[in-house]
Amino acid sequence: MKVSEMKRLLKKNGCYFVRHLRGHEDWYSPVTHRHFLIPRHDSHELGTGIENAIRKQAGL
Repeated sequence: MKVSEMKRLLKKNGCYFVRHLRGHEDWYSPVTHRHFLIPRHDSHELGTGIENAIRKQAGL
């Protein structure tokens, strides 16, 4: 899954962007009440471990 596809999925499920950091973006999930980081390189593929970690932190 590409980073841009992950962002689309997160927005669809109620997560939202908070701020830019150096190489990542800070996002917030109202489901888990947690902040989590996503890489800023939209065209790159996410590794399976990173993808699963983001999904878990977002409550998906």
